[in-house]
Amino acid sequence: MAVETPGAARTSFDLKSTQLPVVAVVLKSSDGTQIEAEFRRQLGDDQSFFDDDLVVIDLAAVRDETRPIDFPALVALLKEHRTRPVAVRGGSAGQMQAAFEAGLAAAPEAPQRPAPAPVDAVHEVPEAQARGVRELPAAPVPTLVIDKPVRSGQQIYARGGDLVVLAIVNFGAEVIADGSIHVYAPLRGRAMAGARGDATARIYTTCLEPQLVSIAGMYRTTDNELPENVRGKAAQVRLEGEKLIFEPL
Repeated sequence: MAVETPGAARTSFDLKSTQLPVVAVVLKSSDGTQIEAEFRRQLGDDQSFFDDDLVVIDLAAVRDETRPIDFPALVALLKEHRTRPVAVRGGSAGQMQAAFEAGLAAAPEAPQRPAPAPVDAVHEVPEAQARGVRELPAAPVPTLVIDKPVRSGQQIYARGGDLVVLAIVNFGAEVIADGSIHVYAPLRGRAMAGARGDATARIYTTCLEPQLVSIAGMYRTTDNELPENVRGKAAQVRLEGEKLIFEPL
């Protein structure tokens, strides 16, 4: 007769860590009227732009403002546009407390890009190298390759590396990568490269017709018509400062 020990008992759930792609809404003003007007100007009544995306509200640019932020109204505005605001980050103590009272959680601070070292900086020799120990390089993250069309409502995420799509990315589909995105077919959905803040990431496609392109959180939608020399053509998108640059290939 088999005896089931407590250690072998099955549980009704498992606890695992995970990372989900989220949209960061970076506030540059605490004026609720201005925020709402900008939202409606950019998105209008378009209910297909977002698809119940999780949202983190970034307050770093307005943390020193004294005007209180109407978080219940901001949450309602974001929900109206089919997003799910769940957290805030980067605010002052008062702003964070007001956000908590509106039901939002605290998210980790956005990672800061390291400043370039000065020319005359002294570089220390790693301890292992000083002892003559050879350090093995970290294993590279393999590129995620998708060879089938990405359908409307489908989301593909290449965590830690690049994404290569060999078929069409349809309207309503979403492709995300921590690195660069290469689409060797029409790109008609949403493409978000550098999802974890890599400003050197790029987007390449043989036919640029996207709903949205984003690199390291800087985005552009179809509300702003693409330049004639790249619209519907082979092109790349890169980030220069806080501006997306579109160039023909």
